[in-house]
Amino acid sequence: MDTKKENIVTQDETGETAPIDEVEGRVEAEMKRIEGRAKERVAQGLQDEELEREARQLKEEGEREKQKG
Repeated sequence: MDTKKENIVTQDETGETAPIDEVEGRVEAEMKRIEGRAKERVAQGLQDEELEREARQLKEEGEREKQKG
């Protein structure tokens, strides 16, 4: 099988990112969701409304980032 160089299109030429390059963003988004969920549970146990609000925001931010990525 003969592969001609002019028939090859690279990801740089198409502007696509490799799935492996997107892993870090997905991992960070998932970690935010997990951290937010954990903080929310702690805040509920402590009955700390401010911490609970921050936790929900963190969790929602992680969910938005995960959907983008």
